[in-house]
Order: sequence, then C-alpha cells, then structure tokens
Amino acid sequence: MCGIVGMLGNHEVAPILTEALKRLEYRGYDSAGIATVNKGRLDRRRAVGKLANLSDLLVHDPLPGKAGIGHTRWATHGAATEGNAHPHRSGPVAVVHNGIIENFRALRAELAQAGLTPETETDTETVAMLARHHIDRGLAPREAARATLARLEGAFALLFLFEGEEDLLVAARKGSPLAIGHGEGEMFVGSDAIALAPMTDRITYLEEGDHAFVTRAGVEIFDAAGRRANREVARIQLDATRIEKAGYKHFMAKEIAEQPVVIADALRHYCREGRIALPGGMDFTTTDRLTLVACGTAHYACLTAKYWFESLAGLPCDVDIASEFRYREPPLSAQSTAIFVSQSGETADTLAALRFCKDKVARIAAVVNVATSSIARESDVALPILAGVEVGVASTKAFSCQLTVLLLLALKAARDRGRIDDAALSAHLDALARLPGMMNQTLAREDQIAAIATAVAEARDVLFLGRGPMFPLALEGALKLKEISYIHAEGYASGELKHGPIALVDRMVPVVVMAPRDALFDKTVSNMQEVMARHGMVLLITDAEGARIAGEGCWKVLVLPSLPALLAPILYAIPAQLLAYHAAIAKGTDVDQPRNLAKSVTVE
Repeated sequence: MCGIVGMLGNHEVAPILTEALKRLEYRGYDSAGIATVNKGRLDRRRAVGKLANLSDLLVHDPLPGKAGIGHTRWATHGAATEGNAHPHRSGPVAVVHNGIIENFRALRAELAQAGLTPETETDTETVAMLARHHIDRGLAPREAARATLARLEGAFALLFLFEGEEDLLVAARKGSPLAIGHGEGEMFVGSDAIALAPMTDRITYLEEGDHAFVTRAGVEIFDAAGRRANREVARIQLDATRIEKAGYKHFMAKEIAEQPVVIADALRHYCREGRIALPGGMDFTTTDRLTLVACGTAHYACLTAKYWFESLAGLPCDVDIASEFRYREPPLSAQSTAIFVSQSGETADTLAALRFCKDKVARIAAVVNVATSSIARESDVALPILAGVEVGVASTKAFSCQLTVLLLLALKAARDRGRIDDAALSAHLDALARLPGMMNQTLAREDQIAAIATAVAEARDVLFLGRGPMFPLALEGALKLKEISYIHAEGYASGELKHGPIALVDRMVPVVVMAPRDALFDKTVSNMQEVMARHGMVLLITDAEGARIAGEGCWKVLVLPSLPALLAPILYAIPAQLLAYHAAIAKGTDVDQPRNLAKSVTVE
C-alpha cells in the first residue's frame, strides 16, 4: 500500500527520494510528498495523484536538503487531498506512516487540552502532533520519538524527521514492514527493499516492535522492550528487484506471459528425482488438520488447495479469510498445521492471523513470494513461490505459483500419509512437468481471447461458473475482471445458479463457464444449459472433448489443451487473466494500477 523512503545522504535527496518512490508506485497510491531538512530548516512538498505531479512541483518549487523522507499514500483516514498527503508536519516534526493509529481520536482529544489542534483528517498527523508536544515539554528528538511510540496503538511503520537535525532519522515498526539500508557515509530507510535497491544491497529488516536511530555513521536498533538489539545485515540480489516491462505495454501483460517460466522454476526448485523436497523437514505424517489463511486472490488459491488436500491426502482442511479468522475464535489443534499464503508476505490481516496461531498449532508454514518478508520470517517453515517481482496490482503469476506450491504440498501430504505410493507421486510430477508447455499453448490463444474480451467489455455484469476446484477459479476470474476493468462480476458454484443468481441472466449477461472434461463436467453442462435456455451469452472454456460434447449453442467456445483434472485450475487461470486484461484494455482503464487498489495491503 503506502510507500516510505528516507535518506541521510551526501547529495541533494529530493530527486533521489522521488526516484525511490517511483519504484514503489506498483503498491498503489493516491498522493505523494517529501520533506527535507536544509540548513536546519524543515520544509515539504506534496501533490495529489501520480508522482509526475510531485516531480513537476519540485521543478517549479525545489526542495533542497541532504536529509529527507518521502511517502506515497493510499487513503485510509481522509480523502486524497494535498492537505491529507504525507509527510505530515506539526511544528519541528515531520512524519511519514504506513498503517493505522487506532487510538488517534483519544490522542487528539488529549492534545487539544495542550492547545494543539489538527489541520487534517488523518490519523498520522496525530503522531507528529504528539512528538511536537513532547519536544515542547523539553524532550530531545530521540526521546520525543520514543515517548510518542509508547502511546501509539495500532499498526505502523513510522519515519520521523526533525527540524535542526540533519543527521537523524527515527524509524519504528509495529505490524508494518520497514528496512534500513546501509551505504558509504549514507543511510537509507524504506518500506520495501525494492525502493532501496539502486542505492544499496545491504539491508537490515526491523523486527516487530523495533525502533531505530539512524545517522550517517550507522544505526542503533532497540527492541520492543527498549533493549539494544543486533539485527542481521543481509545482502539483497539487485537483479531480483529490477522492475522493467521488457517491451510489454503493461506489467500485467508481462507477468501473465512469464507464467510458464516461473512455474518451471518452482517445479525445478521443489521436485528432484521423482520426489518433493521441502525445507525444514516438513512432514504431514502426524498432522490431523490443516488451516489455510489468506486474503483476496491468495484466498482463492487456498480454496482450490482445499480440494487437493482433502481428495489427495485425506486431510480435513479449513480455509479462512484472514480478516475474519481471529474474530471467529477458531478452535485449533496442537497436531494441526497452519499455512499462510501471501504474495508480499506483509499482508496485515494474514500476518495478524499468523501471530494468533503462535503456540496453538504444531507448525506454521508460509507460502510467500518475498523470502525476507515478515510472514516468512515469523513462520516455522517458509516456502517461496519463486514468481519473481510482481508489479501489477492484480496478481497473475503469483497466483499460479501459489497454486503450484500448494499442489506440491498436497502431493507431499498424500505421500507422507500413505495415500499414494512413489510411482503415483512420480506420475503426478511428470504431468506437472508438462504444464509449462500447456501454458505456452494457452497463451498462444491470446488473440482469440482478446476478441472475446472486446465484447465482454460492453457488459455491465458478468457471471463466472465452475464446479469442484473450478469454483474457486470462477471466483478468481470474477475478481480479476472487476479489479481492472471495473465491470461488476461474480463467481458462483455452478450448482448454486438456480438458487438465486439465475435471476440475473438475460441476453446481455455474459456467463463464463470453466469446465474441463472431468468427473463433474456433465453436471456443469446441465447448469450451462439452464443459462442458455434463458438466452444467456455462454463463454465455455473447456478442452477439445468438452467442446465436442457441449460447444453447440454457446456464444463462444475457448478450447484449452487437455490435461489431468488435478492441474486444470492452474492452466485455466490464464484465460481468466487474459479476459480481464483485454477487457480492461478495451475500456481504457489503468491496468497496472486500478483505482482504489493497492498491491501490498498493510492495514487491516
């Protein structure tokens, strides 16, 4: 979501901070700003909309200084206006913030007694006001920041800049990531290593509850109890943080096209000589239940994996939306395994759910795309999906890689529990090895999908239907379409059609039916016929045999390669993604940064 950068440099920092913020644009934002200290004087510039607006402002109204902080905001408290944009300032204090301060109203009321009143609608301004209050009472900046942090409730990554302090940044994290970058006589702070990559490859990740005093000489880190803490300096691979479109018009198009390669990479990483090699000696022999927790697209990956774990391994499997998980007080077994799935590894609700499970289950595993993320670091076992950097807000290659890793986990569980033997496991892995080739064949149908999408773009409503493991794919297809084209779309289990949604069907409503020729095909076709009898526009996505049996009378038929039913959800994700992408192109929406959305959701 919001992005933070900070720098104590040897050069003018405004242009460097702006470039760093550009590397965080993929996270989603609606305003941006920077603040600097120059010759002891604190000043700032802010603008609504794209970073180009801030860049233009800095051309006409430069902001000198070699110490500064910057931010891209995704609005939570207060509209997207210049006044609500970060950095927020109160007297000698400027602050940038990711997260939500839950007790800001109580703090505001308290500060009003001291004569301090807010100028914005945001919760973040309260942090700057509180720090100012402590300075007014005689505390030095470091102690003022500490005293402020002690009063805050909620989740945050915070970065303080003080007037008169050209060699000090105060950083703190609670529930939202923050990293320190080490340079030569320079220091950096960022909410994402990607932002810091052009400046340094040496990164220290703050842990939960840490705060840090950053100077050009280095960093002093203190843990949640106020004790001095030593945190590892890790080297990041700069190539892994490169963000380029590689000739594609959009990042989403590039990331859809990369799926055969990244799936092959994941399979090579986990599959060796007919076996599945998992880190940490992960074994399901004594596991009595699984809990899968995630948000958004990752949640649909978990819903798909439930079918695999239960049918292959015979493991009872609960799937929860992370934002609801803790609040229903789920009963957890000491013999169970909890698996948390997140592209960024920083999803606030998923991380909070993970912490809720601590000491309540036998093992916590993370399926993540960022191996250094909070969810990965706080899990017993981290399973990287190896999708590479995903910039498009609507997840594509990360979803496919999540499915692939979850399927490998299900196969490993089935083997551990004696539900399949070595020969059967080897056969499944051989079939998986052929999947990237089938994905390439499916991508070759892009022109046909684009033509269909042009017609779908004219619709006001679209329905997606599927049975069994294709039901979560229907949900995912609908999510993709509404995310980037802004067309209202819903996914349903095909058998539920007659229990309400069929009332929506008419000649103007496209109905996307995801139906490989599997054991549930005939039942899905029966539901499809119910749609056609009411003059619905049926787009049937199936294989050659399915098209031969049921293609007659459909509005459009898209034929995919035939493959084992177990693998169909991974392959069928591609046409759903391409349909959404080309519908968005036809409508002229912002494909990579759709309105109101963020890539990494770091607030509840």
